[in-house]
Amino acid sequence: MVDNPTLSRRRLLKGAALLAGASLTASMVSSKNALAQQKVSKETAKYQDKPSADKQCSNCAQFIPNNGCKLVEGTVSPQGYCILWQKK
Repeated sequence: MVDNPTLSRRRLLKGAALLAGASLTASMVSSKNALAQQKVSKETAKYQDKPSADKQCSNCAQFIPNNGCKLVEGTVSPQGYCILWQKK
């Protein structure tokens, strides 16, 4: 049996662990970016600039203060409403 000091079992296992970790990290970053981009259009959400009874963006769990939404693209009015409304 020939011992090759440049390719030991320990070195091979370290390389495999490093490769697996790098692969996992890359897939997590890709997944996070994909999730961040999954917003729907105002048309799909049936967004309107006026409330529906007591349901309005400002008291929705998805509302981002001032004029944003976690689920709907673009700016939204705090007094607006869409079918994705969820109670805070």
